[in-house]
Amino acid sequence: MASQASPVVLNGVFTQGALVRGQVAKDAVVFLNDERIQTNREGKFVIGFEREAPLTHKLVIHQANGEETSKLITLTEREYDIQRIDGLEPKMVTPPAEVTKRIKQDNINVANARSHNSDIDALFTRFEWPAKGPITGVYGSQRVLNGVPKWPHYGVDVGAPTGTPVYAPVDGVVTLADDLYYSGNTLILDHGMRVFSTFLHLDSMLVEVGDIVKKGQQIGTIGASGRATGPHLDWRINLGKMRLDPQTVVTGTPDTN
Repeated sequence: MASQASPVVLNGVFTQGALVRGQVAKDAVVFLNDERIQTNREGKFVIGFEREAPLTHKLVIHQANGEETSKLITLTEREYDIQRIDGLEPKMVTPPAEVTKRIKQDNINVANARSHNSDIDALFTRFEWPAKGPITGVYGSQRVLNGVPKWPHYGVDVGAPTGTPVYAPVDGVVTLADDLYYSGNTLILDHGMRVFSTFLHLDSMLVEVGDIVKKGQQIGTIGASGRATGPHLDWRINLGKMRLDPQTVVTGTPDTN
């Protein structure tokens, strides 16, 4: 992909919350805003921009011959929806003290599941929607639960009946398959280079930690486990600890693809 005439190729949507994939010459070194970015043996790399990321960023490529190329990345600013959800059990909005220990352990387990830095390059292939149905929730929206403002929503929700199949959007390795307090039956897939998909509120999980799954393979079914008011899939994308918008890596909508 990369050449002397074009030292960097970028593939993605340049907006807040986006995951962007790129490639340079295999012996080049990449920096984003003075931070070195991991590249694989083919010169592929991935960068992300958080929900409230600044709109201007500088990408610098150091070639093996000593030449330096810089590219200014300008993001579009996004406006996020405010969603009000009422009728949740009080313990799911403000959890009782007796489950605090469980929630802390859940957070540790999720962090560990996203701590891998594998050399899988599945994330450079085309992502597909993991389930069929209408979009019922979007990335970045602020949720007010029973009148209490909460953290922004960091996934995209696909509404569908309980039992609707959930598929791997690209190849991956299962790093978590567990029932968590907030997200219920939860799966995490490692797609390589610190990019992970997370699937929340599942009714059933059909794979186990360590399983290698292929794009399009069924990994579970949609449900309403955990903190959910109805059956849906909450699909999330992470680059390490950075929470990004899955809709920046897929095309179309899940009810038409």
